[in-house]
Amino acid sequence: MPTKSTNPTHPHGIADLCAEGARLYASALGSGRILRDEVEPAPCLLEFALLHPDPDDPSWLRPVPPSIVLAQQLHPLEREIQDRRRLSLNLSETFEPFLAISAQKPATTHAITVLEGSARINAALDVATAEARVEVLTVQPGGSRPEDKLSQALARSKPLIERGISLRTLYQHTVRYSQGTFAYVDGMAGAKVEIRTLEELIERLIIFDQTVAFIPAQDDRQVALELRHPGLVQYLIRVFEQLWQRATPLMEEVPYESTPEGITGIQRSIAKLLIDGHVDEAIARRLGMNVRTCRAHIAKLASVLGSGSRAQLGYLIAQSGILDQGTSGSGGVDQP
Repeated sequence: MPTKSTNPTHPHGIADLCAEGARLYASALGSGRILRDEVEPAPCLLEFALLHPDPDDPSWLRPVPPSIVLAQQLHPLEREIQDRRRLSLNLSETFEPFLAISAQKPATTHAITVLEGSARINAALDVATAEARVEVLTVQPGGSRPEDKLSQALARSKPLIERGISLRTLYQHTVRYSQGTFAYVDGMAGAKVEIRTLEELIERLIIFDQTVAFIPAQDDRQVALELRHPGLVQYLIRVFEQLWQRATPLMEEVPYESTPEGITGIQRSIAKLLIDGHVDEAIARRLGMNVRTCRAHIAKLASVLGSGSRAQLGYLIAQSGILDQGTSGSGGVDQP
């Protein structure tokens, strides 16, 4: 017996009987039968077998007593409950000897745990969030983040903020031109939250207290590593602190200087990556901007240096000396 209507224009389960269906079923019960034409607005009554044809006259439908309908619906649920209880007992019996062996040894913590799939990664992050007591450090590479990602970040940060836990986050300079980022900051106003930016960052990193760190294990971020080895966590904390000292607070202006030819700090960074052999997509990813913006900067470099080809551009960059001019301590940036 179906428990959910298969009619795409009438989608609901039997436990959520529509108002029209409830009214017509009650009418049929009260009078003992109902015309088939009358129930056209509620096809669920026939789909759920609440009505059946009158054997004497097919133009009429008779109601199935609710006690029978209820018994038919409850029977598979009760059977499922019994099956799950049996499974629970079987599992307990199977693992009882292993639990006894495990209880004889001191508990151990896995130094490295591989987390596969977004569901398991998020579940592990939720556990670490609940366990956090002092501070959370995060590195978020890339440019401006989508609104839904910022909303998720805000939702995950709220419990930490409410417990008075401090958060320090590193973004790339390009988020300074993202209204969503500043809306995210406004949403955490008054909390122990600090945000700084750098031109380039390492991959994504999240550290809870000095206990557990999370890093991606694949480019698609569908596999992550949960690190609980004290030496590894301390090493990653030192990496974060070095980046933090070089970064610029979000609400402060990033200092940069242009060359006499008008080449900006971000264009010098692109020029360096070009002569190192990186393609446009790799440069854009490292600097947290989209490929189109990156190519616009490359076109500006080519125009200023008078380059007619990609190969010539690399040579002219090396000969021009622009990479030795006026770099700022924070790896200056202009508006992308």
